[in-house]
Amino acid sequence: MISFLGLCVQNLIQAIKYIIGGNIKGDSVMNRAAMISYDSLPIALSIVFIAAVVIALQVSKQFLMSGAESYVGGFLAVALIRELAPGFAALAISARAGTAISAEIANMQVTSQVDAIKTLKVDPVGYYFAPAIISGAITVPMVVILAELFGILGGLIISYFTIGLHPNRYMTSVWDWINMRDIYISILKGFIFGILIPLVCATQGYKTKGGAKGVGISTTKAAIKATVFLLTADLIITMLFYVNFN
Repeated sequence: MISFLGLCVQNLIQAIKYIIGGNIKGDSVMNRAAMISYDSLPIALSIVFIAAVVIALQVSKQFLMSGAESYVGGFLAVALIRELAPGFAALAISARAGTAISAEIANMQVTSQVDAIKTLKVDPVGYYFAPAIISGAITVPMVVILAELFGILGGLIISYFTIGLHPNRYMTSVWDWINMRDIYISILKGFIFGILIPLVCATQGYKTKGGAKGVGISTTKAAIKATVFLLTADLIITMLFYVNFN
């Protein structure tokens, strides 16, 4: 895993050099953006919405029993913005788009299309990696914001139908509990996750060998490694911004 991390850093540096060189085409970025975020949007929003509904079902009656039902919205909003929406949305995108990126590049590798790109004196890492990294960095934070809104909406609906919590009281609690710092950090998480997903999955696909069987193995490894890297990055960001070491 350490050597793979070093390879990811090396590929990221090459992609950045390719971007700085002005070799990126807008069409390729838009196509990757559609594949990474737009195509993954329904599943990402559905997962976060369901997760918010489940949490609201679990805690709303407990809050009601303690006389703190008006805090359900604030509690759920903080949980969504700080952790659930960025994490679940990124994992959904990784499962949907990350594996597709890995499979695509792996197939190009085993069918010698990457070697053909090299003969044209084009950097294959920059050519394949850079558009996906730019697209992920820009669009994944947008998916995270939408997921947060959908999650808060799901909590509102369930709180109303389970414990009769009025939407005004729910939203008042939401606005009282959330702050801009949490939103900025969630956007930062989306930005970093948006870079990690295509970088890790494309790197795994790029090192594929062994024909069609190798493509399948590489795609599976890409899903596993992307999950590990995403959760590790989430842990590091949380420790940096929310843990007081003094």
